[in-house]
Amino acid sequence: MSNIVIKVENLSKAYQLGQIGTGTISRDVERFFITKVLGKEDPFLKIGETNDRSTKGTSDIVWSLKDINFEINKGDAVGIIGKNGAGKSTLLKLLSRITGPTAGSIKVKGRIASLLEVGTGFHPELSGKENIYLNGAILGMRKKEITQKLDEIIDFSGVERYIDTPVKRYSSGMYVRLAFAVAAHLESEILVVDEVLAVGDAEFQKKCLGKMSEISRGEGRTVLFVSHNMSAVKSLCNKAMVLENGMLKYQGAVEESIAVYSKNFEESLAQNAKHYNVQHKINCFEVGVFLHNKKIFPNATLLLGDKITIQLQFQALESIFDLSIAMDILNIHEELVAHVTNEDDGMYFSKVEKNESFNLEITTRELLFSPGIYSINIWFGVGQQETLYTIKNAFNFVLEQSDYTKRTKAIPQQSKVYLHTNWLQK
Repeated sequence: MSNIVIKVENLSKAYQLGQIGTGTISRDVERFFITKVLGKEDPFLKIGETNDRSTKGTSDIVWSLKDINFEINKGDAVGIIGKNGAGKSTLLKLLSRITGPTAGSIKVKGRIASLLEVGTGFHPELSGKENIYLNGAILGMRKKEITQKLDEIIDFSGVERYIDTPVKRYSSGMYVRLAFAVAAHLESEILVVDEVLAVGDAEFQKKCLGKMSEISRGEGRTVLFVSHNMSAVKSLCNKAMVLENGMLKYQGAVEESIAVYSKNFEESLAQNAKHYNVQHKINCFEVGVFLHNKKIFPNATLLLGDKITIQLQFQALESIFDLSIAMDILNIHEELVAHVTNEDDGMYFSKVEKNESFNLEITTRELLFSPGIYSINIWFGVGQQETLYTIKNAFNFVLEQSDYTKRTKAIPQQSKVYLHTNWLQK
């Protein structure tokens, strides 16, 4: 008997930008007849582009996924990795049957429990306990079966005090705690988890990873896990697949998959900085990086313990209230290793006048990341939420080990940061 629980063949998903529908009722009817009755490919979606966010397309049809093929066996823990916009979340929505494919087929053996976006599958007006029963009923479980699991779910979630409160009152962290507990403990053969776990605290994330490992290795259930945390993927998964611009770049053992993903990210660092002016309310026209008061350029080699200064020159094109500026530093796995904002140093831009110009300097303390390749992204927004302007790969650099540490051996690659310590024998 075959152990295959998920089989995907020629799977594609297209989205039409802007206008919804074909433009006329007759074409909408024709589309319905051809796709739903005859079971053929949509004739109005034969021309389109891959989902490459870095280029401006000419078509209003974008293929979020294109010709995906793979098989997943019972008991496999599969990591799905790729850059933002690669199609990871779209794939999970298709597997969970939240949306349907444009072309291709998905064959699933067993029930799927999904944890995708915060609040997915929960009714906001129902209490936490009522939503547990609702999710169980959707999976086809009887009330008696759900009741047997109830105490275990509530205990794992840690929201016992609020279990009879409508979930619309929950914080995002409480939502995720309960949602994961429900998805992990109810009787399903396949567990699908998106990177929504990032909302939870570190202790709960560790608890979730332990539970998913138990589900896969101990109970023989199948787990699909999307994450930007390569350490979590490596520790949990035995297989992985790499998505790039909506296409399956690689599938195989988890170590090899992470190596392919890291190489893709390393190649993207060789590209120039990309500016995305989302709302045309601000314009950043200069990003300079300085070391020891001298300007340095992308792909520069820095040493452990170095301090750098990032200089931003920008102008407001309109009046802006509560302007926020953030800087992210990512490692070669595209994992966030540092996030700083203007508020960290007590600087605020309560109101920025139209045409007002700024020359801003951000000076770091010692760079104490593990040796490797890093990229800096810059973000402008309103109140740490609404995006105005972003610069991807504003600057990249190689950090090498130095005499900042007296150790003679290399700092382990799996370490994220170097912690400076003093050792004293008494």
